[in-house]
Amino acid sequence: MSTKKDEKVLLTAAGLQKLKDELQFLKKTRRREIAEKLEKAISYGDLSENAEYDEAKSEQAFCEGRIIELEKMIKNAKIISAKKSKGGIAVGSTVEILEIEKKEKHTLTIVGSTEADTFANKISNESPMGRALLSAKKGDKIKVEAPGGVFEYEILNVK
Repeated sequence: MSTKKDEKVLLTAAGLQKLKDELQFLKKTRRREIAEKLEKAISYGDLSENAEYDEAKSEQAFCEGRIIELEKMIKNAKIISAKKSKGGIAVGSTVEILEIEKKEKHTLTIVGSTEADTFANKISNESPMGRALLSAKKGDKIKVEAPGGVFEYEILNVK
């Protein structure tokens, strides 16, 4: 994810901690592992046809790029809290919804795009569902336009 110079990155406190943990791991552990790989690959001699060296250099470039990206995201992080919602849904809210046609219940948490993870039921505030839910309240019915069509949901609960 690339961020503009001063673009705020919306994160929950847990999301920010996850980024800090990843940054710490990359700086303390991963860098050391890559340096050891490079050292070993260099010991093989001729670097012009040394696949281990090329792979380690690629890993190093990726790692350093990710460190820069994480540092920017952490620097520009804005912690979000559902408490600001005043009864309506906001970034940070956990919402229980009912898909009206299929009669299926879903529980979703609205997060910034950095933390979105559909497998963990965390949706981005920028997604069609996230945009439709923002500012809605318990009991409201919303329509979500998605690539698969238009779906209607009822908001059962907001935390």
